[in-house]
Amino acid sequence: MFTHPLSQLTATLAFVLATSTGAAAFTACQVTDTGGIDDNSFNQTAWKGVQDAIADLGIEGRFLESQAETDYEANINSLIGGQCDVIITVGFLLGDATKTAAEANPDQRFSIVDFAYDPPLANVLGQVYATDEAAFLAGYLAAGMSKTGILGTFGGINIPPVTIFMDGFVNGANYYNERNGTDVAVLGWDTTTREGLFTNNFESLDDGRAFAQNLYDEGADIVLPVAGPVGLGSAALADEVGTDQLMIIGVDADLYLTDPEKGHVYLTSITKRMDSTVRQVIEMAMNDQFEGGLIVGALENGGVDLAPFHDLEGAVPDTLKADLADLRASIIDGSVDVSP
Repeated sequence: MFTHPLSQLTATLAFVLATSTGAAAFTACQVTDTGGIDDNSFNQTAWKGVQDAIADLGIEGRFLESQAETDYEANINSLIGGQCDVIITVGFLLGDATKTAAEANPDQRFSIVDFAYDPPLANVLGQVYATDEAAFLAGYLAAGMSKTGILGTFGGINIPPVTIFMDGFVNGANYYNERNGTDVAVLGWDTTTREGLFTNNFESLDDGRAFAQNLYDEGADIVLPVAGPVGLGSAALADEVGTDQLMIIGVDADLYLTDPEKGHVYLTSITKRMDSTVRQVIEMAMNDQFEGGLIVGALENGGVDLAPFHDLEGAVPDTLKADLADLRASIIDGSVDVSP
């Protein structure tokens, strides 16, 4: 499991001070989901938003790591009254604990990544992402690149911020089939029954390897793990068997950059710019423009996207690249619906 060097058994508090000469007048606090602050995924990407605000806006930032779901409530409550101008919780699974704390502390500003409330809470700003738009592109790309005609995907936990990737991926592959008269199959997720493959954790690299191995054994030559650091285990398998046999599509961050030792196995990554929305929330709170509701990251505003092909740039045919460019424009203008 990837954890910050300062991690302790239950939770970790880390302080990152602004580099400005004067004392910072604003502090942003973050509570992570399990997986650690340096998970090469959503916790780390959200924390980058705080780090960007530290660098650009001269604030202070600190975080608490959740080692288990039982830490959520305690971690959030420990920050109440602790000079946190905004408390940012990371992950769908923190939804209930965040709501409880927000309702009990109406003067404290909160923001939660991958969750929003209906009806909205006046002191909570949700950050949600149309990741199915970018995942649709990834599914189309993977269907066009597959040599076996079989793709695979699996998730960490069966929750909407995970399955939205899988929905988009399957629907994008199906759209490729419709456009090109092919029959590329996707193993691991059924968009109708809402059933599929899940490791039920976001930490085990061994699970990431085992699930990818099973899909590979069934013929999949491109696999999309939607499970945070678990996907690093899938990348290790692809590194061993070779990218002519198995390629991986990353999620959240550009894993070519965050997993450089295995960077060559990533065809692309479905990026979710949590750093951008977190920084935006901080700036809104600093400028007294904060209000409850939600921010939506989409292809149109750069909140989600496909990462570059990097080492595999030459392997992607120009015709497929042109198709992806056209498809991207069609998703943005609404002429292509990424839903089934």
